Amino acid sequence: MSTTHSPTIANLEAAFAGESMAHIKYLHFAKIARAHGDLETAALFEETAKQEVQHALGHADLLFPAAKLNPQQVLQLAIAGETHEYTAMYPKFHHAAVQEGNHLAAGEFAEQIAESQQHAAEFAALLAKAAKRFAALAKVEERHAKQYEKRLESAR
Repeated sequence: MSTTHSPTIANLEAAFAGESMAHIKYLHFAKIARAHGDLETAALFEETAKQEVQHALGHADLLFPAAKLNPQQVLQLAIAGETHEYTAMYPKFHHAAVQEGNHLAAGEFAEQIAESQQHAAEFAALLAKAAKRFAALAKVEERHAKQYEKRLESAR
């Protein structure tokens, strides 16, 4: 999780996006093949999709190293991503689709704006709940520390 944006980080992000997209695309292709009765092709796409997930997760491990992140940080990253989707990405896509007269795509993008807002709100609510729990734990730990200090003083 680098704060500098190096060419390697950009390449890892592109590889992560590509492998993630390949996973979903191959699952979609498997569904198409299965609908046409071609179970062998469907099975090949499904197996390859599993491999693409593993590739994507390898890139994610480098982009978002577990040893450097905690639940609060990943919630913040998720909120930022979802917020970008509903404030910038999907509105831009929606506008372009409307301009082109592609009403199906415009409808899809409008749905994604609403869902991204919901996801960001859910992540934010969980983050707020976790902050309250942490604050409560901090008070308990402070109380314990004071008790230990008193016992230490009386033992001297």
